[in-house]
Amino acid sequence: MQRVVSLIASSTEIVCALGCEDRLVGRSHECDYPPSVRRLPVCTAPLIDPSASSAEIDRQVKTVLRDALSVYRVDGDLLRELRPNVVITQSQCDVCAVSLKDVEAALCAWIDARPRLVSLEPNALADVWRDIHHVAEVLGEPERGRTLMDRLQGRIAAVADRVAALPDRPTVACVEWIDPLMAAGNWVPELVALAGGENLFGEAGKHSPWMTWEQLVTRDPDVIIILPCGFDIERSRQELPVLSEQPEWPALRAVRNGHVYLTDGNQYFNRPGPRLVESLEILAELLHPDVFCFGHEGTGWERVAGVAAWA
Repeated sequence: MQRVVSLIASSTEIVCALGCEDRLVGRSHECDYPPSVRRLPVCTAPLIDPSASSAEIDRQVKTVLRDALSVYRVDGDLLRELRPNVVITQSQCDVCAVSLKDVEAALCAWIDARPRLVSLEPNALADVWRDIHHVAEVLGEPERGRTLMDRLQGRIAAVADRVAALPDRPTVACVEWIDPLMAAGNWVPELVALAGGENLFGEAGKHSPWMTWEQLVTRDPDVIIILPCGFDIERSRQELPVLSEQPEWPALRAVRNGHVYLTDGNQYFNRPGPRLVESLEILAELLHPDVFCFGHEGTGWERVAGVAAWA
């Protein structure tokens, strides 16, 4: 029987979506979906304060990385006790989750049999689908992988097919970090396009870029979607004054027309796993509310209070 430790939230979701949750024996501190995985031992911890403000988290991360340290700690002793034969991690971003180098450092002192290290590197949607297939193969469940992918891609196609007939494509700014400002890259621009929008900042398949407040004001998007990495809706709401107290905020087109939204970036947009499909559905609801209603309002997104409703 395989004993799997998943050290990134998205791979934990992939393992469970493949029907292999019973093989999990450990998780990262960020793995919380499905809720049943919270019973598992936690093998990692952040070396920064995740409850701090956006600006303070940014400062702490840059300080740690400047000293050539990791943002996370991996509990090598606990890993040894759990006796995994498969450990899943990632090499896409050293800041967003425990990385391959973190795990390798934790295992360097092992002299007995080491587990198989599976490192995922999702930069674009195609990479996410590849990673799902890869995890399915590692688990010895390729047919389950194909079935899962057919189901996910079928839901994506259903949205894309309806979008293809729509005449309007609103311009969109997706904010992945509030202070300092960062736009969403990687798979998010692809999701915006599939949902019938024109993404203004960030490129598909490339890391999320920094942007300035002046750039946001100049481009003046039709829709602003706030989806900070690691933040739920409540945390994003707490950080919103960094933007809404800017003098130009009331004059932005998206603010005037009531097209500013907070989303649960932690649970959806920033996890490259099965629930990127729900992320697409959320975008479709926000960009074309007269066409799509998947029921994600209140859990996946909310309108920013104080701005007008859709005309």
